[in-house]
Amino acid sequence: MVDSGTSVAQLRERVRLFVHARDWERFHSPKDLAMAMSIEASELLEIFLWRDPGPPATWRPEVRDAVGEELADVLIYGLSLANALDLDLSDAILAKLTKDEAKYPPDQYRGRAR
Repeated sequence: MVDSGTSVAQLRERVRLFVHARDWERFHSPKDLAMAMSIEASELLEIFLWRDPGPPATWRPEVRDAVGEELADVLIYGLSLANALDLDLSDAILAKLTKDEAKYPPDQYRGRAR
């Protein structure tokens, strides 16, 4: 697995280089990147519309691949947004997790969807 050997910084840099090679920075305003993330998230949802694919271990390879591609699109736009805002994504994620840990203590929320 590459996840264990690839940092967020490496992914951000790879996305930055991809965008820069195409001179797309001028199109990547925070508003447009947030909109693009929403659109890609909708495409991810569309895979599941009107069907229950069952447990992930039983998915057909083309469903798994489609989910992976759309999830990658969402995350690539998220990394692009972090780049456009010069936002430390690791700090933002860790801060949000700390906030959510206080908001949803395990002893009160374990096994609860709400």
